[in-house]
Amino acid sequence: MRVLLTDGSGLTARQTANRLSALGHHVEALTPDPLCLCRFTGHVRRIRRVPAYGPDPGRWLDAALAVYEAGHFDVLFPTQEQVAVLAAAPQRLRHGGVATAVPPFAALSAVQDKVSAFTTLTRLGVPQPPTAIDPAGWTQFPAYVKEPIGTASLGVRRVTSVEELSRATLGRRVIVQAAVDGPLAMCQSVFDRGSLVAFHANQRTGEGANGGASHKRSIALPEARAGLEVLGADLAWHGALSADVIVSDAGPMFIDINPRLVEPENARHAGVDLVGAMLDVACGNTPAPPAEATTGVATHQLLLAVLGAAQERHGRRAVARELLAAWRRAGPYAVSVEELTPAAHDALALVPLALASFATIVRPATSSWFSSGSIENYALTPAGWEQICALIDRV
Repeated sequence: MRVLLTDGSGLTARQTANRLSALGHHVEALTPDPLCLCRFTGHVRRIRRVPAYGPDPGRWLDAALAVYEAGHFDVLFPTQEQVAVLAAAPQRLRHGGVATAVPPFAALSAVQDKVSAFTTLTRLGVPQPPTAIDPAGWTQFPAYVKEPIGTASLGVRRVTSVEELSRATLGRRVIVQAAVDGPLAMCQSVFDRGSLVAFHANQRTGEGANGGASHKRSIALPEARAGLEVLGADLAWHGALSADVIVSDAGPMFIDINPRLVEPENARHAGVDLVGAMLDVACGNTPAPPAEATTGVATHQLLLAVLGAAQERHGRRAVARELLAAWRRAGPYAVSVEELTPAAHDALALVPLALASFATIVRPATSSWFSSGSIENYALTPAGWEQICALIDRV
């Protein structure tokens, strides 16, 4: 099949392309950036230029549907936040003969905004840390101030006092959430009109650029699976649904919901094919029964680890140590599999790693340029979300 990815900039898009290509599909990607991550892989046949999504989702949608029609694609595969505008335009998708997997807009709006997500999870009794929509009178620190629309790296700020909280809010509509002790786990699922067809959980065992997971280990997390299953069934969810949770002593606490797929390679190595399940749902096929993941499967993304070493420790030696450990397969790399740049099968994928390694050794501060550019290409802005909500009102 001819599959068009909605984004070519992010890690999820790059990993999704790996799997789709391995399944024998022709893969292309949409992006405003000619030097996006998916440019540097043999698994993506062509990059299609479109406007940036975040500031003007409507313009992005017009361009994306034009590319889909002109390219005679079989599936439009959501890999980032473009799922929001796709969910808002079901009639255009039907009229254009677009095969995809996105939830109803009412379901998406129940979790897209962090305030709405908190309200939805509260209604369903899904565990969350202590949270307040009104920060007045908040006294539990440390805490996190979260913008309603924004990525974890750009829309979340840690505060440790009432003074910091006041500066972080400044009268804006935010939520405040107490910090909870425990490791971060990422849970991923795929639904077929409210029925769970795939689930996977992995724990972040190493932190890379902007708090991303440079190292992961697959785990069993049945309580989180149950929470996502309740959420997906209640919303009649269709497509991918992901969540970040803190595995506390009291059990998993949900801290973020993403209405999309998130970095599916750890799941694949653990025996759960999230990409295949999404493709089945998009094509209207009956997915196979959910597979149980093998626990303890370790994977890593060296590119993210290198950028994280430069960003957090700001030293050339930190970058060099990270590269040396990966080359020697020492420490966390000893029994870990690369998610992003399996050079034996895709030598072109080494180009971003080589450029990032060289640049951060010469000047560690360049890590911010590498890590921020891709987010700007796909992240939904508050103005963009308002435009999408207005779009659905006109349908």
